[in-house]
Amino acid sequence: MREPIPGHCPPPFALDMEPPPPPDVSGIRRKWLDVPYATLSAAQQLDIYLPNEGDGPFAIVFYVHGGGFAIGDKRDGMLAPSLVALNRGYAVVSVNYRMSGEAVFPAAVNDVKAALRWVKARAADYCLDAGRIAAFGGSAGGHLAAMLGVSARAPLFVEPAFGNIDQTDDVQAVVDWFGPTDFLAMDGQLAESGFWPRDHGSELSPESVYLGATIADVPDVVAASNPMTYVSAAMAPILIQHGTEDCLVPCQQSVEFARVIEERVGSERFELELLEGAGHGDPQFETPENMKKVFDFIDRHLGSPAAR
Repeated sequence: MREPIPGHCPPPFALDMEPPPPPDVSGIRRKWLDVPYATLSAAQQLDIYLPNEGDGPFAIVFYVHGGGFAIGDKRDGMLAPSLVALNRGYAVVSVNYRMSGEAVFPAAVNDVKAALRWVKARAADYCLDAGRIAAFGGSAGGHLAAMLGVSARAPLFVEPAFGNIDQTDDVQAVVDWFGPTDFLAMDGQLAESGFWPRDHGSELSPESVYLGATIADVPDVVAASNPMTYVSAAMAPILIQHGTEDCLVPCQQSVEFARVIEERVGSERFELELLEGAGHGDPQFETPENMKKVFDFIDRHLGSPAAR
């Protein structure tokens, strides 16, 4: 592989890198794959996995994949960390949503909320506990998981055509791995840290494509897409983890998100951890030690499955 330019961040899976392989789910005996939660798009599908043992109802880890809002899949390699939840007695629901090449904001948020309402409406059919759900995602998925945690009942993100409007779209906890929170601030924060490229403001950046316009031209839309806009006392507790050497989504995004939560709600509603030296999607996030932190956090806010 070619050596990167000092301070320059190659995009994920660039150069000679291969994306992580999809996890092997053949050993999960109870699963339902490619289940539609709406019918507007073929993308509106989810997968449900249950632990091999136990009768439930199972609390849920609701996984949202990343990929710059443009690529990725509910069964790609980044699903693997969330499947650890099965060994902790949780069910896992992994959701697809419309990519930015198909539909722009707020489509992705509307989709994950529609999937969440669908799960709640049909929880009894799949041995799921609709009242105990933790959203979990990384990068763009971390952004969308955070949106689930802060924007319950926001009218902008309710699409009646997708059904199950009688169900709430709140969750009880969120795990946000290195998700962007303020698109307009990203390039300045990268400059502050000495990282390149600083191209989030370009018309072809993932963020601009996601919003359907160059971000500088639509500050109101940027604000509407920003999880910090919706922070209130009604938000779910959130664990935010970010690498200090992330040169794709600067760690200042998470630091500022935590500052806003502390200012508006209080320090008891979030946990922020910066992983020293970790880059975007770094293996440090998936170590057994860090996964224990993640699931200890989920246990605290959903109630440990082993304690029931």
